[in-house]
Order: sequence, then structure tokens, then C-alpha cells
Amino acid sequence: MPRTIWSGAISFGLVTVPIHVTSATEHHAIQFHQYHLEDMGRVRVRKFCEIEDREVGNAEIGKGYEYAKDQVVPISDQELSNLPLPTAKAIEIAAFVPLESIDPIQIGEGYYLTPDGTVAGKPYKLLVEALGRSSKVAVAKYAWAGRERLGLLRVREDALVLHAMRWPDEIRDPAELVPPPVEVDEDEIQGALALMDTMTREDLDDEEFRDTYTDALAKVIEAKREHQPLPEAPETQEQPGKVLDLMAALQESVQKVRSSRGESIDADVHDLPTAKKSPAKKTAKKTPARKTASSTAKKTAKKTAGRKPRSA
Repeated sequence: MPRTIWSGAISFGLVTVPIHVTSATEHHAIQFHQYHLEDMGRVRVRKFCEIEDREVGNAEIGKGYEYAKDQVVPISDQELSNLPLPTAKAIEIAAFVPLESIDPIQIGEGYYLTPDGTVAGKPYKLLVEALGRSSKVAVAKYAWAGRERLGLLRVREDALVLHAMRWPDEIRDPAELVPPPVEVDEDEIQGALALMDTMTREDLDDEEFRDTYTDALAKVIEAKREHQPLPEAPETQEQPGKVLDLMAALQESVQKVRSSRGESIDADVHDLPTAKKSPAKKTAKKTPARKTASSTAKKTAKKTAGRKPRSA
């Protein structure tokens, strides 16, 4: 059972839903520690007070804001939890919007919201049903870890999910990163669409979508633990260079996808349009004048008469 990381309530107009917040995701990555390579002793980070020049424990450490050099205002966790904000102890729903109206770049980590006790069950279910039928998501504000945040509430398998969101002014403008204008013709667009159609899936429930990096790292650790040779790295494909023929690259990509699925690639890929070749410009050639037999004979006679006999 995941641990509760925050407790409060959802404020929905005059309706209050007491809830607990738990993380909706978990990490399976292999974690490393730092060690002294000479004797493999564990290297740890210790916290020292700059004034007393001694190590201090967590019980002696608190938060503070430095408003001027060497001028610090201490702020306790109790003071942070009692901020004069309606969102300090509640997830306050501010609006309901279509999900497609929210840029995915704003959406962050996800958390499950569970009802706190049997009394919260009915208003919790009410919000789940209302969100489900409306096909909308709720945008809310809440205060965690010393700052007010924006959040998105949605339904996942009869459970409420809260996604942390970034404020609109936290999203950088990508205008300076957009490449310079370039022409893309219709055949190339249709070729890309055909490749996308070949790679389309109904869901991500497939062996291909798993963490192969962690699997490979686990094999390396196991081999070193058993003093066995390290597994060999697979041969890497050639790095793609500059695309000279975009249509050819699209066609080859479709064939590779079909081959990986065991589909026949003998037939032509009819989904992809063929690149149109611009007709070569024809240069006008001058037709040589016809030579008559008599004129040819005269020239030959002149050349023969002009030659000097070789000395014996």
C-alpha cells in the first residue's frame, strides 16, 4: 500500500471531499551509491554549520529566506502549513475545461486521491460520475511544499487522479527553437502519414514498451557479482546521416516496420507515393549538314595531293 504524502480535501463549490494523496507511479530504476574506489568505503554527504564548523543533525535544520546578505528570516513547517490561503489545506477546483484545451507540456507527476473514510465515499463518487459524464477535467489550485500549485483532476478507472501542472508563465516560448522555413511537398507529407499508419497501435501493452536499460544494467551487475564476462553490447546500427532522398527513407522505414512484424515486404509499398522527378531540360542540338559524296571526294583528293612522299 503506497504511503500517504498529503491529506486534505477537495473543494467543489460547497461540496467538500476529504481525501488522502498517494503517488500514482513508482520507479523501478536501479539506484547507485557513491563509493571510495580505493577501499569501496561508502561516501556520504554530511551537513555542516558554517558558523560553528560542526556537523548538524536533521533536528537542528530548518528553512529560511535570505532577504539580504547574512540576514535570514526562519520559516517553520508549521508556518507553511498555516499560510493564509484557501488552498493551504484543500485542493480547490477553479474550473472545468476540455482535456484537449490543455497543452500536455503543462502536465506533470500524477497522484491518486482516495476518500478519507466512509463519509467521503459519496461526494467522492459524485465527483467521479460528474467528471466522467461531462468528458471534462477539473483545474484546481493547491499548496504543497511551500508553494501554491496548479493541478488537473481527471478520472482513471473510477479513481480521481491529480496531475501537477505548471503555471502558464513557466512554459518557455519555443519560437526561437523553430527551424527556418523549409518547403515540404505533398508527396512527402503523404509518405510520412503512411509511415505513421504502419506504426499505429491500439495501446502500449506490448513487450516492446519496457525498460530494457534497467534489464541490461541488471545483467551487467549480475555478471560482475558472479565474476563472469560482461554481456556483449549489440551491434549498433549506422548513425543516420544527412537525408538525401526523403521519400526513399520513408519507404525503407515502412519496409523495416513491416519486416519487424513478420509482414511480407516483397510487394511494393503502395501506401507511399513515388517521388516525382522533374523532367530533364532538353538542349537544342544543331543538325549537322549532310555531306554529299562529291564534296567528300574533293576533300580527300586535296589532302592526298598535299602529302609529301616519305623518303626511303
